[in-house]
Amino acid sequence: MKIAIVILNWNGEKLLPQFLPSVINNSKNVDIYVIDNASTDGSVELLTTQYPEVKIIQNKGNYGFAKGYNEGLKEIDAEYFCLLNSDVEVTENWIEPIISLLDSRPDIAAVQPKLLDFKNKSYFEYAGAGGGLIDQYGYPYCRGRVFSTLEEDKGQYNDTTQIFWATGACFFIRSKDFFEQKGFDEDFFAHMEEIDLCWRLNNAGRKIYYCGDSIVYHLGGATLDKSNPKKWYLNYRNSLWMLLKNLPKNKLFPTIFTRLSLDGVAAIAFLPSQGFPHLWAVFISHMHFYKGLSKMYKKRQKHQDKDYSTTSLLPIQYFLKKRKYFKDLK
Repeated sequence: MKIAIVILNWNGEKLLPQFLPSVINNSKNVDIYVIDNASTDGSVELLTTQYPEVKIIQNKGNYGFAKGYNEGLKEIDAEYFCLLNSDVEVTENWIEPIISLLDSRPDIAAVQPKLLDFKNKSYFEYAGAGGGLIDQYGYPYCRGRVFSTLEEDKGQYNDTTQIFWATGACFFIRSKDFFEQKGFDEDFFAHMEEIDLCWRLNNAGRKIYYCGDSIVYHLGGATLDKSNPKKWYLNYRNSLWMLLKNLPKNKLFPTIFTRLSLDGVAAIAFLPSQGFPHLWAVFISHMHFYKGLSKMYKKRQKHQDKDYSTTSLLPIQYFLKKRKYFKDLK
């Protein structure tokens, strides 16, 4: 197979009928797989009866995003994987520009399309927008999305350009690169695992790209709502683990110390709006970061001397200097 579209599912009985038809109708002559993470609803039965053209791979447990994909992709033989969230609506000819880019550029490992908001289709969507970048202290942001501020799509990101990380909501990757990097880090479970993988790919000399000629619409928050304390916990913990694993050695201590301090500031600053659960999520994430520190440090690779940051400290620019849009960042 040239390409396999692979959707990870866990209790998606309501999402699949809403979004899967667009994938089937706009992905002719492409094999579509659903990896099921031991769903307890009627997902698998629905797929079997209503979408017989979709191949099903059943994991033995709810392995989360990282291990769920790692286990399922072992069963699929294709040159390229498209890892697609179950809450994504695709458009006509969404695959062709990305395959053309990968075919013409063997130095590119992974590509993401333009990610727009399913609920407000003229705006970019939080998870990946116009391609992912990172600031000097490891805060991820996107062209078209800085923290919670989303830009309207006016064609400003209709380009094809190199980025630092591609969104896991719609993530095209060469299978060779995926397996050479041993896939996603399963200790992450979910959240930030695609940025960690992209960081490792960058360190290995591979390139990550954004392709504005391909458009998809992402609902977002279908598995964990953005206000869910578990989502906060995973993001805080995994961000720290990602920095520990991938930063250049000379930046490692000062960057992590700064991030730990800024997490504490955020926990207190957002206490009036987010309440105690957010504060507790930050505290527990830090405790578990320390618990996994030795294990994560041992995962560091040999070639980690490059700084990939593209802007100065993002929270200062956004919250204090009120630079809300990508074009305004310094």
